[in-house]
Amino acid sequence: MLLLAVDTATPAVTVALHDGESVLAESNQVDARRHGELLLPSVDQVLAEAGVKLEAVTGIVAGVGPGPYTGLRVGLVTASTFAAVLGVPVHGLCTLDGLAYAAGAAGVEGPFTVATDARRKEVYWARYEDPRTRVGEPAVDRPADIAEQVAGLPAVGQGAVLYPDVFPDARGPVHQSAASLAALAAERLAAGEAFLPPTPLYLRRPDAQVPKNYKVVTPQ
Repeated sequence: MLLLAVDTATPAVTVALHDGESVLAESNQVDARRHGELLLPSVDQVLAEAGVKLEAVTGIVAGVGPGPYTGLRVGLVTASTFAAVLGVPVHGLCTLDGLAYAAGAAGVEGPFTVATDARRKEVYWARYEDPRTRVGEPAVDRPADIAEQVAGLPAVGQGAVLYPDVFPDARGPVHQSAASLAALAAERLAAGEAFLPPTPLYLRRPDAQVPKNYKVVTPQ
């Protein structure tokens, strides 16, 4: 098993290579505006550090979000392209699940909340019974609207850091890690568990939209 994991659903452009037992190499950069510029060089760096060729990869792990439209699309298109060229499967995982798994490795046991920045003064979030067990589906809300639901729970992720009034017990990790995503995927593959399709989990419409009063001009 040799898994190449990528996630661009958050400001972190993160890539990792996992052999089914441990992480061989990883790259983590936080830049919300340069996903497209940073992802492929990060893949090259990780492969070079591990001393393997892309052709040796047996599966792609991709964070499917939730996340903003543009950044999320970069990672998923790249993952699907690699998979098509190599003839290997793409294993989709919820980005929040990767953060929850990383929180467990950092000592957070549960229950707890994972919250990432959704912009527009909102967060993508989900509650977890433990680092491997999500309660319900991911959602996008204004922090004040979910205050009662997350009260008294530790929280991880950038969303928790941005809104301390709602998430007073914010803990690490703050940013997504493809290494944790790959480790979670390796566990699920070994257990024969199902994965998500490599399609984006947006939870809302993209920021860029056609103006409501747009007029189509046709030649006379």
